Order: sequence, then C-alpha cells, then structure tokens
Amino acid sequence: MDVNAAVAAAAAIAGLCTGVIAMLAFRWSERDQARPTRSSMRPDINAILPPGVDTVLSVLRSSAVVLDEGDAVVKASSAAYALGLVRGGKLAVEPMLHMARETRRDGEIRQVELDLPRRGTGRGEALAVSARVAPLGSRLVLLLVEDLTEARRIEAVRRDFVANVSHELKTPVGAISLLSEAVMDAADDPEAVSRFAGRMQIESTRLINLVQELIDLSRVQNDDPLEDAEPVRVDTLVAEAVDRCRQAATSKQITMAVGGTSDLRVWGNRGQLAAALGNLVENAVNYSPARTRVGIAARRVTAPGGDLIEIAVTDQGIGIPEKDRERIFERFYRVDPARSRATGGTGLGLAIVKHVAASHGGEVSVWSSEGQGSTFTLRLPEAAASAPAPAAPSAHPPPA
Repeated sequence: MDVNAAVAAAAAIAGLCTGVIAMLAFRWSERDQARPTRSSMRPDINAILPPGVDTVLSVLRSSAVVLDEGDAVVKASSAAYALGLVRGGKLAVEPMLHMARETRRDGEIRQVELDLPRRGTGRGEALAVSARVAPLGSRLVLLLVEDLTEARRIEAVRRDFVANVSHELKTPVGAISLLSEAVMDAADDPEAVSRFAGRMQIESTRLINLVQELIDLSRVQNDDPLEDAEPVRVDTLVAEAVDRCRQAATSKQITMAVGGTSDLRVWGNRGQLAAALGNLVENAVNYSPARTRVGIAARRVTAPGGDLIEIAVTDQGIGIPEKDRERIFERFYRVDPARSRATGGTGLGLAIVKHVAASHGGEVSVWSSEGQGSTFTLRLPEAAASAPAPAAPSAHPPPA
C-alpha cells in the first residue's frame, strides 16, 4: 500500500513538472514572436520599391541603383557592384550622389558623363560612363549608369581611320592633279610629257592599290570567312603568292625558294587566305635588297587544341626595329614612311593579314633582326585529312 502511494505521488509530481515546462515554453514562444527581428526592423525591399520596378531593373543592361531618402542603397544590380558604384551599402561616386540629392530635392531628371577610375588596374585607366538620375515614387531615386568605354574606343578608332584614309587618298590624288597641270604646261616638250605621264601612272597605281586594300580590309572585317569555308591546299596558296610576286622578284634578281612539308591543308576562305599569304610574300620582296633570297615554307605543328599549319615567309631585308614590331600590324602604320611610299606600300597589308588570321582561328607573328631580315609566320588550324580538297593548279617552278 505504501508502494502504490509512492508511485501515485511520483506520477503527480511528473505531471506537475510537465505542465510547468509547457507553460514556460508557451510564454517564451509568445515573447519571441513579439520581439522585433532584424528582418522586421528593416522593411522588405519589395515593399519599398513600387510594383514591377524590381523586375524591370533586373532586365536592364545598364547598371541600376535605387537610393532611399537617407542615400542608402535599396537596390543595386550586379553590374553596379562590378563597376565599383556601390561599396558598403552606399553610393561610392560623389558626383552621382550629389546628383541624386538634387533630384530628390526638386524632382528634375539629370544626366552627366563622367570618367571613373578603373578598379584594380592601378594604371590610371578610366571608365567612361553616362549617369542618369530620376525620381522613383515620392521617396526613392533611380540611378542608371551606362558604360561608354568601348563605344568611346570604337569612335576613336573610327576617327583615326577616317583621318588616315583621307590623308592617304589625298597624297596620290594631289600628285596626279599637279602632274596633270605639269603635262599641260609642257605640251610642247614630248620628253617632259612622257616623264610626267609615267609619274601619273605610278600615282594612279598607288591610288588603285589603296582603294583595293581598303575594300579588302572592309571585307575581312565584316564577313564571316567560315560561312564559305573549305579545305584549302597550302601548296596552292604558296604557288599563287609566288606567281603574284614573280615579276617584282625577277626585276630585283631575288630568288624565291619554296620548301617545307607538302600536301598540307587549312580550313577557311580560299580568297582571304590567298590574299593574306600574298601580302606577306609581297612585303618580303618589296623590302628585300636586290640579289637576295625569299623563302616560303610550311609545316605541321602539334598544339593542345589540334594540329596547326605554320607558313613562314623569310627575307634577307633590312629588318624591323624592336620598338616597331608591336605596331606593324596596325592600319597605316609604317616603319619607314618614305621607303613604304617608294615601294608602293599602303600600310594596310599586314593589318589585312592579322584580321584574316584571327577570323580563321589563327594568328600571325614576326621575328626580325635589323640588318639580317625578318620572318613572318602565319599559323592556321589544319583541315581534317579526310575532308575533300580542291585540286591544286600546276605552279610554275620558282626561279633559281
């Protein structure tokens, strides 16, 4: 009987403890629900932004930043962080912050173009941006920033190109105009007329070559050469380049030697590849002294992404100074302008070679030593050996 009483007392005590614990847990739960949390102290972003604004900002290409009445960042796109506009939850560009405050005060839309320091370069490079600030509702301000750096660069390239073309065209056209006046003044002197007419032919040829190379450069920049790509035999390209320069080489007693591995194929546009290799061989002949040697050789090299075909054009010319080697592929750049004009160069040949190589997934490089000559190497992806290739036309043997 005493045992049963003890068991009943223990059960009563356990029930009482369970009830107390349940009551305490309920009280703690109510207190936690009433306590303000971090998220409840900060209003939800979607509740601050007008309906639909968050969705619109997410699809804009411009960098977007939304500021509240205290200049705190309510919403910012990833591009805004990438440009360094937002740091630590604040707008980090003081001119933009000043614009935002003025717009919040008077409600007027403002726009300005600024140059911002580029983050992480340490080289003084600047980002050109266009910033537009507008009110968003009654309390918010919207900042849209457009990166104009690439557009500015393209515009500068276009201006330089137009200026260079104008200058290059003006030279032969002006010469032809002066020579025509000289011919008229020397109408009674057959010898002078013949001399001036010969000069007019030279300037006319230079003008024709310049216009043609401008057309070629425009074509290789705008067209996709792989749309009409085919396997092209390297032997065919070499033979065409040699034939193109045979007369000039013969007149200077320059030996043109062809060697390397035969029966190689590259994949691409036959016309563009022929023009690129022809420009390299033509330059080698034009800038080589008389009674020297120009060599053209092709070989296969192994590369991680697949085998490449290297076509090397070597001359024994004057060479290229080290300071000019990085710029010789720029349009209209000449190492020696006077010599280039004497040889009929336009300054566009190597630019065309560079564009053709890049558009075919390859590259062009140069080795040169002053007084010893230069070697230009064109590297292009090899065409599959099983792919059908056009038959190579018979090539004249190079002169000894």
